[in-house]
Amino acid sequence: MLPLGSAAFFALGIVLVLVGANQAAMARDLSMDLAASGFLGASLALGLGIGVTSSGPLVDRFPRRPLFVGACLLTAVALLTAESGMSYARALLHVTAIGAGCGFYDTLLNAAALDRFRERAAPALAFLHAAATAGAVAGPPLVAWTTAGRDWAASFHGLGLVFAALAFWAAFVPLPASGSDAAHPSRERHAPALAAARGKPLLTPAFFALCAIAFAYVGVENGLTLFAVPWATAGLALSESSGRTGISVFWLGLLLGRLALVPQQRPLGARLLALCGFGGALVVCAASVLGRPELVAVMGLAGLALGPVYPVMISLAGQRFPHAAGTASGLVGGAGALGGFLLPWLTGAVGDASGVVAAVGVLGAFGLVIAGAALALVRNGRAIAAVARTAGE
Repeated sequence: MLPLGSAAFFALGIVLVLVGANQAAMARDLSMDLAASGFLGASLALGLGIGVTSSGPLVDRFPRRPLFVGACLLTAVALLTAESGMSYARALLHVTAIGAGCGFYDTLLNAAALDRFRERAAPALAFLHAAATAGAVAGPPLVAWTTAGRDWAASFHGLGLVFAALAFWAAFVPLPASGSDAAHPSRERHAPALAAARGKPLLTPAFFALCAIAFAYVGVENGLTLFAVPWATAGLALSESSGRTGISVFWLGLLLGRLALVPQQRPLGARLLALCGFGGALVVCAASVLGRPELVAVMGLAGLALGPVYPVMISLAGQRFPHAAGTASGLVGGAGALGGFLLPWLTGAVGDASGVVAAVGVLGAFGLVIAGAALALVRNGRAIAAVARTAGE
């Protein structure tokens, strides 16, 4: 499963930067101003949110291999049928469909890893999501190579062929069944825990804390990527290339932060999330307040601090709700997509009113939301443990 999942997440990483890497050419061919370009990028986040949220109940109830193949084929068709001469409305439809297909298999692979690795899911998820980060780092040069001497649609078509190949590959790869499936190989061993968990409601304080973490993390990730260039040029009097380098180094930091989890043998929990949130907030807010020009170093440190958040968060969703891992991880991922959609808008509004440096400081402060929600998870876990001990006595 891991080779297929890593390849699929690598392709997802390229999707995350596909519109941005083609922005200038797409703006010319589709007659887009900056607002229209921004909305086109937001439509990708919208599609991802639709995919990750809608797929959860399905991957908990139905065989996963045909669902994965279908998601890859949807993405492939949306990419392969894109044209440089199409209308802006049609471009919105294509980009949203691409996001929906990728979001759907994102949740599916997260749930499969949770069911396959269980207590060791966090390192496995870190490995998979590191592949997505590597794809985002490699995406811009790959787009430049693919479109050399061609229009921007060539990069869509090339990536569409990759997704078609993934669909073909997946047809021959078994994926772990749901933890709630009677055929699950470890069902007998985990039956008491699953039976106890089945009666628990999903909408608990722990669930909302995980949603808050996802909302803040993806919002900060997207916001720093989007505003690195104006932070460099308008805020620090640096060059555009410094901002672009900052984006690459930020994603490299995320990659290293996730890869650091892979060799870990002990369970990774909410305390690590709290440290990551505090660390990310400290780095970004301090840079904003001090007005330091070391943008590339700041972006790299922020990525390194925040890198473990997403895989550990998804792992905790599976641990807290083992009876509905796909649904829980999908809804938490949907909250993240909402943050990725809304927080950059908030950051832009603050930037228009108070300047981009202040806006970046506000964005960085959302790292404290990650930390606060993670500490709430720690307290919630202690309360559950205390109740369990009392019941046992």
